[in-house]
Formats: sequence, structure tokens, C-alpha cells
Amino acid sequence: MPRSVPPPAWVITRRRAIGDRIRAARLAARQTQEQIALNTGMDRATYNRIEQGHSAALVDSLILIADAIGVPLSDLVREGPPPQP
Repeated sequence: MPRSVPPPAWVITRRRAIGDRIRAARLAARQTQEQIALNTGMDRATYNRIEQGHSAALVDSLILIADAIGVPLSDLVREGPPPQP
């Protein structure tokens, strides 16, 4: 069921931080968005929205992304600054 009220600003900020970690991990692994999307079974636009922080990712999607990039799920969702590529 869709949310009728948008999430608070701090949630969106943290969602973007997760997207930044996903992007940094993908770049460190020298993979494209297309490769990750193909390996996770999602379309590139959906993957891009997750990486940009515009869309909330399901835990299942985060697990698939972490596996496709080759990093532990915890690396994508931990607090603190994203790793540098």
C-alpha cells in the first residue's frame, strides 16, 4: 500500500546516503548500472532510482544489489560517510 504521507526529511537523507554507498561500491567494483540491473533482475531505471535515493528499496532489492556488486549488505546500509571509489 502506498504511503499517503511522504517520509520525514531525515529518512530521505539517509536513503540518499544508502544510494551514495551503493554507487561508490558499484564504481569500486568497476560495474555499470546496466550490469547491476541485469544481475539483479531489475530494470535500469528502477536501479537508478534506488542509487539516486529517489526510491525506497525493499530489503530484498538491497540484498540482490549487494550480491551483484560483491559486497556485504551491511556495507551499503551502515551509518557514516560512503566509501570512496
